[in-house]
Amino acid sequence: MTDTHASAPTAKPDLGPFGVFGRGVTPQQAKEIEALGYGAVWVGGSPPAELAWVEPILAATSTLQLATGIVNIWTADAGAVAESFHRIDKAYPGRFLLGIGVGHREMISEYRKPFDALVEYLDQLDEYGVPAHRRVVAALGPRVLQLSAQRSAGAHPYLTTPEHTAEARKLLGDAAFLAPEHKVVLTTDPDEARATGRAALDMYFNLVNYRNSWKRSGFGEDEVVRPGSDRLVDAVVAYGTPDAIAARLKEHRAAGADHVPVQVLTKDENLVSALAELAGPLGLNGS
Repeated sequence: MTDTHASAPTAKPDLGPFGVFGRGVTPQQAKEIEALGYGAVWVGGSPPAELAWVEPILAATSTLQLATGIVNIWTADAGAVAESFHRIDKAYPGRFLLGIGVGHREMISEYRKPFDALVEYLDQLDEYGVPAHRRVVAALGPRVLQLSAQRSAGAHPYLTTPEHTAEARKLLGDAAFLAPEHKVVLTTDPDEARATGRAALDMYFNLVNYRNSWKRSGFGEDEVVRPGSDRLVDAVVAYGTPDAIAARLKEHRAAGADHVPVQVLTKDENLVSALAELAGPLGLNGS
């Protein structure tokens, strides 16, 4: 039987207090993001196992870390992912963090019990020599949160609140790494912010794992179906002045997050300028 209770690694990844979550970050943008003081760029969208885009970004920067948010265990072979990890880590030691997760049952035809599949994938990563302290697990519910602490550096929750972060920290203990993503819209107009937020959330209303996560956080059944209540949108999408947004993001840190990847809901060409507006209020060194 697979041992899901292995000891957690003792050293947490050090990605700084805030990072950036995106999908199409270019090497030049990464260089500018690093200069602003953000510690890491997290790349979402279930990237393929080859991870060929990683080295150009690391080559353009000197201290910035890169993380996947996340590699999907159903679509990326563990052996190929491990080979990519070792290739990257050899060239840029300690600057790449492998985030993995089970994705969504609604999108996978061969979907089976996600917890068992995740354990098997982590077993394979162990066999291929990917160190536990350089990987994290996408986790929302208690069982996977605990697994993330046992078998990896920690957890990378998505679309959660500072209240969820506080509960996750209790489950993980102090030694595990915790990096919850949070979306932001740089506007003081609530209607504009909610419209932008709802557009970003639209697909997630069809996904049972996110609806269940929100319900565990106290939202009603009628709030977690399309188009989502204002209360839900306001909880997972921060908006207002840069100072107000920064205050919301810092709530995750106060609740126990080690690092908060910030997803700015803006056009790609406006990403760096938006992050620059937030850097000062977030207290980043490059601001």
